Amino acid sequence: MLKLILALGLMVAVSGCATITRGSNDVLVVNSTPQGAHVQLSSGETCDNTPCSFKLPRKSEIDVLVTKSGCEARRIRVTNKVAGAGGAAMAGNVLVGGIIGAGVDAGTGAMLDLVPNPVEAVLDCG
Repeated sequence: MLKLILALGLMVAVSGCATITRGSNDVLVVNSTPQGAHVQLSSGETCDNTPCSFKLPRKSEIDVLVTKSGCEARRIRVTNKVAGAGGAAMAGNVLVGGIIGAGVDAGTGAMLDLVPNPVEAVLDCG
């Protein structure tokens, strides 16, 4: 009986592995050449002086607009993909029988990474 309780406890503990180990947010870094540009995300967040960083949900899909006086603006699409570590955690959920954990990881986006990250915006200031 004790072994059964321990096994069930282990299964609950490892369900949602990526959510626990990676979290549902990622840090998006935005760099520009030249530095000191203004950044506006389609989700509303802004930064006035690159390089910048934003804490965003891993399952985000946003546009990043980078502008600087005297330079041509640059818009870059940021989306997400399954990360190596996220995929491994998802596989661990399935192998151990943590279907609930796999659903949690998929729902929270914990198995995803934002791409590209970092965002590298080269502005034409000529």
